[in-house]
Amino acid sequence: MNDKDFITIALPKGKLFGLSADLLAKVGWSAEGLTEKSRKLIISNDEARLKFIITKTADVPTYVEYGAADIGIIGKDVILESGKDVYELLDLGFGKCHLMMAVPKDKKRPRLEDYAHTRVATKFPHIAEKFFAAQGMQMEYIKLNGSIELGPIVGLSESIVDIVETGTTLRENNLEEIVTIMNATARLIANRVSYKLKFERINTLVNDLSKILHG
Repeated sequence: MNDKDFITIALPKGKLFGLSADLLAKVGWSAEGLTEKSRKLIISNDEARLKFIITKTADVPTYVEYGAADIGIIGKDVILESGKDVYELLDLGFGKCHLMMAVPKDKKRPRLEDYAHTRVATKFPHIAEKFFAAQGMQMEYIKLNGSIELGPIVGLSESIVDIVETGTTLRENNLEEIVTIMNATARLIANRVSYKLKFERINTLVNDLSKILHG
């Protein structure tokens, strides 16, 4: 069996993994042993001609752009931050969250512009920079990978730009959201060449998923 007959799907570790795997399974796209805790790097279903790779969230657009994966599922926020050239096929509607700016409650300033020329701790420097530039604001960006909320608490930054689902973590750390930057949900993305070469199978998947999502 030729590798070209297979479709490789990149799935992100973390909260989107289970939701993505469950949704794909509903249209018959699954493989034995497809769990987030799998030690295997590639999980195959030879009969269905599918291969799954489970990767770090931020790496999904990279695997898809370079064709190591034909398709992937990832949040819109990650797509925009990565700047990768991928084809967005479908809004899957789950993994709802929004990207926002938050500051310590006791250090709140009257207007957004009052934060110009201050430091922002974030996992999303590219999206943040684009947003603040549109407001005519120059900022200093400090890229963190871990607990972003720590930035203002330890004096590393005046504010944070981060993803929020419920707002619990903000409240627990006495931070207050002051502006929403964008809303995000999980998207099905494809490599541009794969989409042309494997159009029939990928398009069938898109149609089958659409029926489930809007059914």
